[in-house]
Amino acid sequence: MALKKISFSELSFNPFEKIGKEWMLLTGGNKDKFNTMTASWGQLGVLWNRNVLTCYVRPNRYTYEFIDNGEYFTASFFGEQYRNALSFCGSHSGRDCDKIKETGMTPVETDNCMTFEEADLVLVCRKLYKYDMQESGFTTNDGLAEQFFSKDPYHRAYISEITAVYIKE
Repeated sequence: MALKKISFSELSFNPFEKIGKEWMLLTGGNKDKFNTMTASWGQLGVLWNRNVLTCYVRPNRYTYEFIDNGEYFTASFFGEQYRNALSFCGSHSGRDCDKIKETGMTPVETDNCMTFEEADLVLVCRKLYKYDMQESGFTTNDGLAEQFFSKDPYHRAYISEITAVYIKE
């Protein structure tokens, strides 16, 4: 099945459901070498007069090096039938296994980035700005830092311009 490029005005979805409940695969690298990971944290909006996605990746994730070292990456969204594949990609490292083989997903190249044939929606993203989250940035003392960062390192945030949108034909 092929991907069809659409305009931003054709998008219609609830970002809270799409990112927080359905999840996305963040994929960095190119056809020669890439990795993907599941993410359920992110924002969509407008910043600096551009349509942007902000996503968060911990530095201990294998996908981190692919996103951090590249200019572009993809955020891909899938139907419920791929929940197990996304769960696998979020709980296993590409350092230790072949996620593509294990999930049966079909990698495809678009705009010099990698995504998957099974995706319903793909956002091609170009990094504009990155910053590292840190404990001193919390303005409340309600336990968020302890809840989300007591065992794992703080995330790097990537504010990225969405340069193209594709849907499954």
